[in-house]
Amino acid sequence: MERILDTLREKGASTALILGFFVAWELFCLVANISDILLPRPTQIVAALVKFWPAIWPHTYQTLYTTLVGFSIGVVIGLFLGVLIGSSRLAYDTAYPLLVGFSSIPKVAVVPIFVLWYGAGTVPAILTAMIICIFPIVVNVATGIATVEPELEDVMKTLKASKLDILWNVSLPRSMPYFFAALKVAITLAFVGSVVAETVASNRGIGNMMMIASSSFNVPLVFAGLFVLAGLGVTLYVLFSLIEHRVTGWAHRKTDLASP
Repeated sequence: MERILDTLREKGASTALILGFFVAWELFCLVANISDILLPRPTQIVAALVKFWPAIWPHTYQTLYTTLVGFSIGVVIGLFLGVLIGSSRLAYDTAYPLLVGFSSIPKVAVVPIFVLWYGAGTVPAILTAMIICIFPIVVNVATGIATVEPELEDVMKTLKASKLDILWNVSLPRSMPYFFAALKVAITLAFVGSVVAETVASNRGIGNMMMIASSSFNVPLVFAGLFVLAGLGVTLYVLFSLIEHRVTGWAHRKTDLASP
């Protein structure tokens, strides 16, 4: 019972801080008499969400679709490269510098190339979301595999385990906390990639909607798009956190000890 009360107090404090932020934002705009063209109040943004939701929803679905597809492909590629780089010194020396160099390129710079190859539309957004989330997954998975305790590998070798057995039974499970940490970062970056592509080369999606709204000075609608993106990002982040807790609960330090 005491643990439940402590949890409720923590959640209540977090909720109060979040609500306090939006209340302060509202009051600041009212007291300073700031125009909604510069900074709309939260109530105006919510009103824009309600008013334009029938038009916002198709764009939301498009952005969510391109983000999840690109993210899924990026996870598969990133996991494969991470396992390869973490397991092989030769692969690390060869592929890692290439990945670092490619990751350093601003992703908005590759969108015109994707448009040239595939035309404007959904494919450039998917590819941009894919490439932007590969690097954190590769780095974290490779780190998790490369930092497996040598003692664990020695035990497996004494049991006549092959390299594949060690990878499957020791290295991959050991790297799961790193993998899920990368997923939570990558999903937020995937939204960035999708929106960047939509602002440059698409006629659908939240990014395109925000560009049209800004050209007509409908700033509350622009912020409504930001709120939608934030909501999607937080929802998927929480979802992966719940999955992480179920899959890698063994790796987290226990803070709730049984009372004597």
